[in-house]
Amino acid sequence: MNSLGTGKMPSRKQRTAALRGGTPESHAARPSTTAGAENAPAGAPPRQAGRSRFAIAITAAAGLGLAIVLGGWWWRNDGLFSGMGGSVAAPVSNFKLEEIPFNGARAYDYLKQLCDIGPRPSGSEGMRRQQQLLEEHFTKLGGKVVYQRFRGPHPQTNQPVEMANMIIHWHPESRERVLLCAHYDTLPYPMLDPRNPRGRFVGANDNASGVAVLMELAHDIPKLKTKYGIDLLMIDAEEFIFTERDRYFLGSEYFARDYAESPPPYRYRWGVLLDMIGDKDLTLYQERNSLRWKDTRPLVEHIWSIAQRLQVREFIPRPKYEIRDDHVMLHELGKISCIDIIDFDYPPWHTEADVPENCSPLSLAKVGWVVRTWLEEAK
Repeated sequence: MNSLGTGKMPSRKQRTAALRGGTPESHAARPSTTAGAENAPAGAPPRQAGRSRFAIAITAAAGLGLAIVLGGWWWRNDGLFSGMGGSVAAPVSNFKLEEIPFNGARAYDYLKQLCDIGPRPSGSEGMRRQQQLLEEHFTKLGGKVVYQRFRGPHPQTNQPVEMANMIIHWHPESRERVLLCAHYDTLPYPMLDPRNPRGRFVGANDNASGVAVLMELAHDIPKLKTKYGIDLLMIDAEEFIFTERDRYFLGSEYFARDYAESPPPYRYRWGVLLDMIGDKDLTLYQERNSLRWKDTRPLVEHIWSIAQRLQVREFIPRPKYEIRDDHVMLHELGKISCIDIIDFDYPPWHTEADVPENCSPLSLAKVGWVVRTWLEEAK
């Protein structure tokens, strides 16, 4: 069976090849370069020259910026804010935490609670403890928690690993619904850490941040005035990988196939994926797949227009990265109009430095505020 889950974020060419059963061209490895060490977040390892542990391929494209493949993550950089090659400081909203009507402080406390559990990879004791914490939390707030259990192969032994997506329903009588998603597994090890790639990875931004915002949002869901029923989806096995060649997105693939092949008595009008949204230096560009797909482009434009109206300037209304994430599985296999809200400009990504100290309650509050406002206005 062909899968979309080989390589975390392949290019459009690779994704098309996977869908057609073909084999994409390989990319030659090139050395990485030193950059940005003086601005590294707390605890972040220095960026060193030399070959990365994940192959890096850089191809110049005249007039089109750079196409970069990094460890299966693919993006295209068309400059920052002032056109090709332009570079100015990222915009920052002038809000204090207490001025935002979304409890970022409590969301940040949830993020720390998740990280205090420790690593939470698929099938681990940490994952089981997290599931217990989340089930108690959402049930207490009125959600109906359902596990979607499945097995996936361990990348190193091929032995089956018990996995489970967690689905939390509100307003179950509604036949037209929206799906808010976040992966809740952590990478088994900090694979990109130059000092200790087999060290301890707690995944504060990747992706306790997305889970924490949904935990906080659950306080508001029962009283939200929205035309849709709301489901939260905690996705397992987004990155249960030990090398860059292992399969990503097992949980979203399973969910999407099941939704398409065994349709429930309701349909999802929209889907929103939250991934890596807690960075202190928050920059949320419009993800290119989400913007390019005809069915999801109106959703992207609506959410970013809400952010502009609320003056949450960290939602930058232009594309920067094309990212392979769980939303691709949900869209391509499940035919769910799902977008990705993600900040990929995060130096501690997949290192031991992805800790709560490099996240911000203010960032969580800004994202939560925009998403909650969209829920109230969703068309």
